[in-house]
Amino acid sequence: MFYEMLNFVVETVTGIYAGFLLLRFWMQALKIRPPSALGQAIFQLTDRVVLPLRRLVPGFWGLDWASLIAAYLVAMLVYLFASLWTGQFYFPMVLVLALYRLLQWIIYGLMALIIIEAILSFVNPHAPLAPIIRALNQPLLSPLRRLIPAVGGIDFSPLVALFLLQVVNRLLAVAFPQLIYYTM
Repeated sequence: MFYEMLNFVVETVTGIYAGFLLLRFWMQALKIRPPSALGQAIFQLTDRVVLPLRRLVPGFWGLDWASLIAAYLVAMLVYLFASLWTGQFYFPMVLVLALYRLLQWIIYGLMALIIIEAILSFVNPHAPLAPIIRALNQPLLSPLRRLIPAVGGIDFSPLVALFLLQVVNRLLAVAFPQLIYYTM
């Protein structure tokens, strides 16, 4: 019982922190400058981990790889903690599970951004965060918007994007157990 509660707390805290790291990566990849308070908060929360990593892993192709690698390292720490706690430590499996968790965080983050944009479009389309959320979703939704026209003024591309992200998530859930099997 204690392990489950501790594991829940660790996974929640690390998931939120990794979400900030991934949001930092995505904002820098899209060259989005959020409002000063939001941007400062995200960068201040993640600078402690990203800046030392940036000395080892410089950004190239216009991407901040240190943020992405930091998110992967956070996922590795979660699984290292869990494997050491349970006494079932096998490093290749930790690497694969951390990659799976990172991909899950990316998918859930994209889904959250799409849901937030959909809610904001109904509740308050002129909210200060709406343009930033729209810009973060643009690379994912604009190809779908070209394929799926709005029907009666309703944009169904977020719904299709959520469906496709769920499909990718399910495919990963099927593929990764087999990959873990081959690492053992």
